[in-house]
Amino acid sequence: MSLVLTWWAALIGLAVAIILILKHLNPVYALLLGAVIGCLLGGANLTQTIDILIQGGQSVMGTVLRVLAAGMLAGVMMESGAADTLARAIVTKMGDRLAILALALATMVITAVGVFIPVAVLIVAPIALEVGQRMHISKLALLVALSGGGKAGNIISPNPNTIAAAKGFNVELSQVMIADFIPAVVALIVTVILATLLKRRGSAVLERDLESLTSKAHPTALPSLGTALVTPVLAIVLLLLNPIGSILHIDVLTKFSLDAMYVLPIAAIVGALAMRQGSKLMSYAQAGMNRMTDVVLILIGAGAIGAVITTSDLPTQLIHLIKASGVSGVFLAPIAGILMAGATASTSTGVILATGSFSKAVLGFGISPLAGAAMMHTGAIVCDHLPHGNYFHVTANAMRMTISERSKGILYESLVGGAAVITATLIYGIF
Repeated sequence: MSLVLTWWAALIGLAVAIILILKHLNPVYALLLGAVIGCLLGGANLTQTIDILIQGGQSVMGTVLRVLAAGMLAGVMMESGAADTLARAIVTKMGDRLAILALALATMVITAVGVFIPVAVLIVAPIALEVGQRMHISKLALLVALSGGGKAGNIISPNPNTIAAAKGFNVELSQVMIADFIPAVVALIVTVILATLLKRRGSAVLERDLESLTSKAHPTALPSLGTALVTPVLAIVLLLLNPIGSILHIDVLTKFSLDAMYVLPIAAIVGALAMRQGSKLMSYAQAGMNRMTDVVLILIGAGAIGAVITTSDLPTQLIHLIKASGVSGVFLAPIAGILMAGATASTSTGVILATGSFSKAVLGFGISPLAGAAMMHTGAIVCDHLPHGNYFHVTANAMRMTISERSKGILYESLVGGAAVITATLIYGIF
């Protein structure tokens, strides 16, 4: 498209979208409205504006297909009770002595195998509160353990945010998952340290906090650990075939270019059959689709605002500004992830906005696509838990905390995310 929008109009459009999201307008409408305003202010006519929005929608369709595929896996893991089984197994095996590590690791694993982080916290929260009352661990420490573990798992999962990071920089999903593994481990370590220091700070778990706690499925109705592991293990193995083949120079494996769009549904179906839940596959698929609908709609809106920015001269101006200031362009990727996720209080929306708006500028500094994806992705977990997002309130309810109590965890959660993005930036940007 020969039309080039002005940089300031693109920024105004993005700012309008973010402000409207903060004002609790539906994010999809906020993003579309911001895109329209940016186009019109930037010099586009009504017809050109529609063309830009359509172009933006088309640019995210590959991500949309993979997100819908991920819904199948998420539906099976959540609705079958497989995620619950994994959580209980980890906490039981590690025992009370390692309770905080067990809770953080359980949430990390459940999120890493494809369950949304708010759902992962909801699954582990009843177990955490039971352990907290028995071991006299404060709610604040439990929250940090669960949220921090979830953040660590979220950057190595086949969730929408990781898919968006991969496709935003045109790299394989498995490559981003592998690249973020060390930052995820660092985030887990920092989580355990902080939660341990907070064990006696904040309100205690009371008997009334446990009164209404009931798992979605009674433990005796849950699948066995072996069958619950089939879906995540198969998904991970299939996703890693190509990268492992490339590393080990095994030609047979490199020929298996299995995309997440194939792998995730296949793993979900095989896992459901292993758990003898084949008759419920339709309902699992529907549940997964329902959870992905909002993400898909936000993807379309973010694609529109991303097209406005990429059609403008903002990326070029941004590169010139950073070079003139003497600041390393390496920091653009993590900062973009932090700001966009903080503005929307959502990892997925933040990554989608950051990659759509700033990926070309990041690559313009000579940063490799994988490095850009890893730094931007880890940056998105630093401020995704702020009060204007759903995650803040879902986790407050799950942990039986007041808004005031829940707010005390914000700093510690940001420290966990900060540890991950600093690690990623050092590995992929500095060294």
